[in-house]
Amino acid sequence: MAEQSETFADRPLRFFIPSRDTRGRLVRLDKVLAEILSAHKYPPAVERTLAEALILATLLGSSLKDAGGQLTMQAQTEGGAISLLVCDYKDGALRGHAKFDAEQIAALPADATLFALFGKGYLAITFDREGISAEDGGRYQGIVPLEGNSLSDAAEHYFVQSEQLPTLIRVAFDHTGDQCVAGGIMLQHLAEGEEGRERLHVRLDHPEWDHVQALAGSISGAELLDSKLPLEEIVWRLFHEEEQVRIEEGSGLKKGCRCDPDHIRGVIARFPADEREEMADKDGNIAVNCEFCSRSFPISLSSLNN
Repeated sequence: MAEQSETFADRPLRFFIPSRDTRGRLVRLDKVLAEILSAHKYPPAVERTLAEALILATLLGSSLKDAGGQLTMQAQTEGGAISLLVCDYKDGALRGHAKFDAEQIAALPADATLFALFGKGYLAITFDREGISAEDGGRYQGIVPLEGNSLSDAAEHYFVQSEQLPTLIRVAFDHTGDQCVAGGIMLQHLAEGEEGRERLHVRLDHPEWDHVQALAGSISGAELLDSKLPLEEIVWRLFHEEEQVRIEEGSGLKKGCRCDPDHIRGVIARFPADEREEMADKDGNIAVNCEFCSRSFPISLSSLNN
């Protein structure tokens, strides 16, 4: 059982129920989540919200079938305790960060509501498909208000409003001592046919959807968070009475930050020399900070002249 963490966490699971025209995804994060969160000392309310966002990014991003595709999720507001939350998924690599007002956050409980954290804001979800132009559907974005009790609620609203796709999402998170784990499940109803067919008659009250939604809604937070419980076992518990459930294990997940010193140096080198000098400190270094991994990259002016 030495490889349980690899088998039961940090790897998404996709499943499809043909007779119910339903697709689903399950994911549990532990080591990857801990790596991302450890780059910042977030207060509990911010940590919980970012963990939920990372689960959502994985559930949504793992639907991208072509290499190089990217899912970006951004929650933003003006004047909220959390002013900006960004995370993305690309080829199994996850990253995310949040900006917040420390005084406002300190006045809130760890289980603060979505409105308490963000006030009036919006959730933007962007899908980018590698090698396909925006005109051909390679990039599309949906924006919805931050409504509901959680980011998961807002994401459900996104699919109903932007894609007319009935969706159920459940997410759980726990950070006790040195253990940090989050888990989530997402189900979507592909009305009038299997995945890939045009959705001609989307109905939120479709009997097939009502059935699987009731089953999936019975999942507990403890099941999502139990690292000793295989994701396949969760699917079996929920849908073992269905005539067929197709399962596909996704690739392993990892913390991914695309900050690269050579790339950063190349970007800065394109600025005029006088502007680069204005950016530099008294020692002739330009400090570039990565919000995702909380690292600073000093780029010397002399290296840009070589």
